[in-house]
Amino acid sequence: MASMTSVVDALRAAGCVFAEEEAELLAAAAQDDADLAALVARRAGGEPLEHVVGWAEFCGLRMRVGAGAFVPRRRTEFLVREAVALAAARPGAVVLDLCCGVGALGAAVAAQLGAGVELHVADIDPAALAYARLNVAPYGGRVHEGDLYEALPEGLRGRVDVLVVNAPYVPTGEIPLLPGEARDHEPLVSLDGGRDGLDIHRRVAAGALPWLAAGGHLLIETSDRQAARTAEALAAAGLPARTTTSEDLWATVAIATRPS
Repeated sequence: MASMTSVVDALRAAGCVFAEEEAELLAAAAQDDADLAALVARRAGGEPLEHVVGWAEFCGLRMRVGAGAFVPRRRTEFLVREAVALAAARPGAVVLDLCCGVGALGAAVAAQLGAGVELHVADIDPAALAYARLNVAPYGGRVHEGDLYEALPEGLRGRVDVLVVNAPYVPTGEIPLLPGEARDHEPLVSLDGGRDGLDIHRRVAAGALPWLAAGGHLLIETSDRQAARTAEALAAAGLPARTTTSEDLWATVAIATRPS
C-alpha cells in the first residue's frame, strides 16, 4: 500500500483539516495502490469524504451514500433523539421519514426502536432513494418515490405516529455561501428551501394532518433563526408546535402534535 505519509501530505495540501484520520479511512476503502490514488485525488479535488468512501457515520451506524447524495449531518442526530423518545411511547409505532434523502433518519430511528416498528421513507429524488433502499432494508423499511405526500400509499393515511422531516431550509440566496463540498457536490433539491428557506416546511405542515394518527407527532429540523416561522407554519395547519434546541449539536427541531 502507498505510503501513508504521502497520502496525508496530499490531503493536507488540499486543505483537509483532519488529514490523518481521512487518510486512514481512504486506505481502508481502497482495494490497492491505484485505487487509493484515485480516492485521494477525488478527495483532494473537493468531493465530500463520505462520497469518496461510500458511507457516512450517523447515530453510530454506517449509512450508504455516494456521488450526488446529501450527506446526513451530525446535528440531525438531535432530531432522531427526539423522535425516538416520542415513538417509544407508542408501541408498534408507524414511522415516516419524509424528504428522506438516503433514509438516514428513518433507519436510525428504526434501529433504536427495535422490533415492531413500521418504517416508511419517501423522497422525490430517485438517486437518493437508491441509497435509501440499502439503508432501510435491515429494518424492513418501505421506500416511496414522489413529491412529499403524493408519494405515500393511501394505507398510511391517519396511521403515522412519528413523522420526521429534514427538508431543505437554506434560503436560495445563501446557497452560494455554503461550503464547496455541499454547494458543488450535493443535489440542489436537498439544499434550496426557497426565498426564506421555508417553502418545503410550509408544504410539509399544510399536508401533514390527514396522515398523522391521533396524538401523532411531526418533527422538522430547522434553524434557530427560522424556528419561530417553522412553528407558525405548523400551528397554521392545525398542529400546535414547540421548538427545542441542542446546544452541543447546534441543532433546532420544531415538534408538532396532532390533537387527540
